[in-house]
Amino acid sequence: MKLSDVQKRLQAPFPAHMVAWKPAAFNKERTRALMLAHIDARAVQDRLDAVCPDAWEFAVEVVPGTRPTVKGRLTILGVSREDIGEAPEGDLGTLKAATSDAMKRCAVQFGIGRYLYDLPRQWADWDDTQRGPVEAPELPEWARPDHERSPGGAHLVQAMEQLRYELPEDLDLQREVYKHLKAALGSLHPGQPGRAA
Repeated sequence: MKLSDVQKRLQAPFPAHMVAWKPAAFNKERTRALMLAHIDARAVQDRLDAVCPDAWEFAVEVVPGTRPTVKGRLTILGVSREDIGEAPEGDLGTLKAATSDAMKRCAVQFGIGRYLYDLPRQWADWDDTQRGPVEAPELPEWARPDHERSPGGAHLVQAMEQLRYELPEDLDLQREVYKHLKAALGSLHPGQPGRAA
């Protein structure tokens, strides 16, 4: 297997629930924020494990300086890409944060999550007390995986995520899985008995 064989799968959009939003800028009153979409390092690892589980590795080297900084090297199927990762300032400024940043930056060089940079600029109402948007922006349809573009797709994804390893023992979680599956089936076959959302 070569990198070109799996490139399309590496570059595929992530499920919407795996995409998070963070502020890049605020208006003067801090009531609106320019929101940027991003994924975390765990999403990158999950994608690599799903596409080429035994054919990737990530290594870091600490770069001396005042702020935690590392140089990361991601190798997929024998092809390596490098980039620098920096930790944010303040309490979150750890080598772990810098390592996650480096992994995501290296992954983008392979096309993983790169489509997020093509999203239109989105301003959202900002709740400074909660330190988050009043309502998270929606991803456009082209920035969603194919299965989320179909009726019931988002519900199926949610249910499949919960069933990834096994049916949860917790009865409330089982009900949640059932609710998503029922909603998905209801949207695929509207009006049929027993299929309503």
